[in-house]
Amino acid sequence: MLFEDDVSRRDMMKLAALFTTAGALPLLRAAEARAGQDGTPVRIGYLPITDATPLLVAHGKGFFEAEGLVADKPVLLRSWAQVLEAFLSGQVNVVHLLSPMTVWARFGSKAPAKVVAWNHTGGSGLSVAPQIDSVKDLGGKTVAIPFWYSIHNVVLQVLLRENGLTPVTRRSGSPAANEVNLVVMAPSDMVPALASGQIAGFIVAEPFNATAETLGIGKILRFTGDVWKDHACCVVFMHERDLAERPEWSQKVVNAMVKAQLWTRANRAETAALLSKDGANRYTPHATAVLEKVLAPPESDSALYLKSGAIRNAAWRERRIDFQPYPYPSYTEELVRRLRSTLTEGDRGFLDSLDPAAAARELVDDSFVRRAIVAAGGMAAFDLPDGFARSEVVAA
Repeated sequence: MLFEDDVSRRDMMKLAALFTTAGALPLLRAAEARAGQDGTPVRIGYLPITDATPLLVAHGKGFFEAEGLVADKPVLLRSWAQVLEAFLSGQVNVVHLLSPMTVWARFGSKAPAKVVAWNHTGGSGLSVAPQIDSVKDLGGKTVAIPFWYSIHNVVLQVLLRENGLTPVTRRSGSPAANEVNLVVMAPSDMVPALASGQIAGFIVAEPFNATAETLGIGKILRFTGDVWKDHACCVVFMHERDLAERPEWSQKVVNAMVKAQLWTRANRAETAALLSKDGANRYTPHATAVLEKVLAPPESDSALYLKSGAIRNAAWRERRIDFQPYPYPSYTEELVRRLRSTLTEGDRGFLDSLDPAAAARELVDDSFVRRAIVAAGGMAAFDLPDGFARSEVVAA
C-alpha cells in the first residue's frame, strides 16, 4: 500500500532517530564545525507548501536584501526528515517546522534551537472522499496525517473523540466501527491515495486540500482553523547560537519575514503567482489557480463551506490561510497539554515531564518578533488587538 512504501518508512525511521539526543548529536556537532565558516547568508530550507509562504516571499520580494542581508535561494526539500536533518546539521539556518515538531525537537532531541515567530495561521483542512458526509462516517476507515507531531494530528483527534471515535494505529487488520486508523503519509501521496480509495480522507496543509477539490476527487469536511481558532501550523525555527551570537543578523531575518507577511496579506493573488510553478523562482510545483484557491479564494467559497459544514464557526471569520507572526504563549501551552492526550508513535516520554508554561518559555524567543511587529505598526497592522496575550478557543 502507498503509505507503507520504503521511502515513507525510511523518512519516519530517520525522523525517529533525529528526535533523540543520540541521533541528533552527530548533526549538531557538524553544525558547530560549520559555524562561523559560512554563517552570514540566510539559508532557508522549506517544503513546497503554503506554510512556507512568508519565508519564500521574503526572498522573492527582496525583503532580506532590504534589511542588508545576503540570502541564498531557498532550498526545496522533500520531507520533514530532510528539513530537520539540514537544519540540525547547519546546512540551512532558517526553516519552517510543524509547531508540535518543534516541541519534540527541543525537548526530545535537545536541539539548541528556538521558535522565533509564527509562519501562518490556519492553512489546513480535513479532506475526505465524496461519499463521506460527517466525521462519524470515518468510523472503520483510514485517514492519513503528515506526521505524528503535527497540529493536523492534534486537531483530527479532537474531532474524532468529539464524535465518539477512537484513533488507532493498525499495521494489519481493519479498524473497528468505532475506530479510525491513522497512517503517516507524505502530503504529495495523499491526493492519489484518496483518489484510489486507499484512504477515506487526509488532514494536511494546503494546497493539497485545494488540489483534491480542484480535481473533483475529494471535499473539505472541516477546516482546522474552524476547530482551533487562529491556530499556528508552521513556525519559524532558528539556531539558538545565531540568536545569541548574531542578534543583529537574527533581528533582520525576523524583520524581513514580518514585512513579508504584511505584504502577503495585501497581495494575496500576487503571492499565489509568486509561489507557483509559473513564477520566476518556481518555488513550488503547484499551479497558480490552485494556490489562488487557498490564498485568494472568491467570496462565494465561504457561503459554500458554510452550507456544507466545513465552516461551523462563522463568527470567527477565519481565512483559509492567514498570516501573523506573534507566537502567543497560550498557544504553546495549550499545544503541550493537548499533545499529552494525542495518540502518537515513538518515544513520547519527554512529554510527561513538560510543564506547559515553562516549556513555552524555553521553546520560544519572542524578543525579535516583538521588535519587528512594533516597527511594522504594531499588532493593529495585522488586524489584531494590542498586547501579546490571548485565550485559546477550541470548538469541535
